[in-house]
Amino acid sequence: MSTARRRSAVAVLAAAALAAGLTACGSSGSGSTTAPTSAASAGTASSAAKVSGSITVFAAASLKESFTQLGKKFEAANPGTKITFNFGGSSALARSIVSGAPADVFAAASPATMKTVTDAEAANGEPEVFVKNTLEIAVPKGNPKHITGLKDLTGVEVALCAQQVPCGAAAVKALDAAGVKLTPVTLEQDVKGALTKVELGEVDASLVYRTDVKADAAKIDGVEFPEAAKAVNDYPIAALAKAPNAAAAAAFVEYIRSPEAAQALTAAGFQTP
Repeated sequence: MSTARRRSAVAVLAAAALAAGLTACGSSGSGSTTAPTSAASAGTASSAAKVSGSITVFAAASLKESFTQLGKKFEAANPGTKITFNFGGSSALARSIVSGAPADVFAAASPATMKTVTDAEAANGEPEVFVKNTLEIAVPKGNPKHITGLKDLTGVEVALCAQQVPCGAAAVKALDAAGVKLTPVTLEQDVKGALTKVELGEVDASLVYRTDVKADAAKIDGVEFPEAAKAVNDYPIAALAKAPNAAAAAAFVEYIRSPEAAQALTAAGFQTP
């Protein structure tokens, strides 16, 4: 073999040995090549194949339209996943979680209702606020009672959420800020219940979230009022400590906090935190 060819062969062997050494240094002691399943990595498109199985999400009623849409997108990006939603009043959902109802994720309409879960050590880590929401007055199409603000509600039949429900607590703050005292004809257990009363013509108005008015724009109109700024609700989300599918729960939470989800939520009328 010529000197040049010997040098070339030695160089090739050296390069091969160096590559083998780097590969060995880059692998873990167990030899595993499984991708990490932290919330950050699980929420990315690259980890879509790593997340599978059923996910049960308990979410505030006002998130129904947005989360239903986002759930379909999450399932499409993560083949093998199936999300089941339980929408309702945040306070009732929180009590169910604390009582042991099987769920992977909780998205509440207020920090107070999330606190019920965190105080019971039922959340996995610190909840994070992902959107905010404000109130509007929902009225029948055409606003037949010519309602322009909260003071006009004293002369009509009104539906409110119960005070222990986030939309009810927000309504109390807004009414107090306006110096208005109301005697509602009904107190509903979630915001959709209050909205339905207007849809069915059972009341003249209700105090609901702006997002609910927007989602139901074909059936009702919304009236903005300045005191709504005094009653903005933060919406926190958290994976749950006893989540049956912890990896998928973390991935869904991360997805809800992603720019793609934020765009869909703001389009629905929510505000960024």
